[in-house]
Amino acid sequence: MQVATVWLSQFGWRLTRDGKVLSSQVEKSVIHVTERMNYADVTKILDRSDEAVLTRYAPYVAHFDRMKELAEILIDRRSKAGSLDLDIPESKVILDKDGVAVDIQKEELTIANRIIEQFMLTANETIAERFCNLDAPFIYRVHEVPDKEKIDELNQFLYNFGYKIKVEKDHIEPKAFAEVLEDIQGKPEEKIISTLILRTLKIAKYESENKGHFGIASQYYCHFTSPIRRYPDLFIHRIISKYLANGNRMSIEEKEKYHGQAVRYADSSSEREKTAQKVEREAVQIKMAEYMETKVGEEYPGIISSITPFGMFVELENTVEGFIRFEDLGNEYFIYDENRKTLLGEHTKTVFRIGDKMDIRVLRASKERHEIDFERMIKN
Repeated sequence: MQVATVWLSQFGWRLTRDGKVLSSQVEKSVIHVTERMNYADVTKILDRSDEAVLTRYAPYVAHFDRMKELAEILIDRRSKAGSLDLDIPESKVILDKDGVAVDIQKEELTIANRIIEQFMLTANETIAERFCNLDAPFIYRVHEVPDKEKIDELNQFLYNFGYKIKVEKDHIEPKAFAEVLEDIQGKPEEKIISTLILRTLKIAKYESENKGHFGIASQYYCHFTSPIRRYPDLFIHRIISKYLANGNRMSIEEKEKYHGQAVRYADSSSEREKTAQKVEREAVQIKMAEYMETKVGEEYPGIISSITPFGMFVELENTVEGFIRFEDLGNEYFIYDENRKTLLGEHTKTVFRIGDKMDIRVLRASKERHEIDFERMIKN
């Protein structure tokens, strides 16, 4: 292939113009920082929205433009492969100097975030494939194919919106999910269906055996990229160092030793990750409740995010979610349809569905109980 048809990056890769990695370098190196950047400034550079920022970083503007172009090529390649872009906004808790929640915002992802994400994904895939081919002891990031029963349950719900996850003879491809995610983009039901698809998928975990990553439609994947934030990152760096020091070889005895470690460390890392995620969720719930304690009596528009036999959850624009009990929905009895996940008012025949808009009033909130309760606003 001629050089003119190849992307050259400063990360040791050679890629084709459609984003396929042709070759890569793996070496010990030192990062030399010439500028400290942040996502906001990089976004301003790329959309040319701030002349002061453009002037300050003038020597690097062309590099960022090149990075954006390459990231968009990688995004397109992943999209065609069936990578699942769930794009579910995360909550951003704003604290004052005393650590008290003073605002809850939706975390917005920009093209600057996407650039780093795509480069990290490519680096992780490249390392995982290389060391899988070397039959090295390793820790992979594994995301297995979802269970057929879970997909059938999801399809029962999707039927109400006119969508379906297509399963070919008990074989499921990521593209089947990706097509639905593409169809719902920009529609009122996008957030709800994306969330339900996420719940249908299996939980990603660490394993010593490569089983691929369904969510990003990748045959090889690991957590390797700097800065090292997880123990699997550290273990992988250790393995890479061993191979680099010994001409990409490892003795049988060392392989057995490190493989045993990989099995143990993968299991323990997956368990610690679950604990960390649970703690993080609880911390955010506490701070959300703390913030909403100051909003009791205020009214907001929201969207029904979940329906249960006991009531419903409504999510506000800022990602705060609260529960509405049946007695706070209206002066009538409501019938719960488990298959359709709907509520039907016995007298008014009002139907509530996931994804419906609803105006609410904050009824109560308690950071001690991690609870936020709403009541439905009924307009005369």
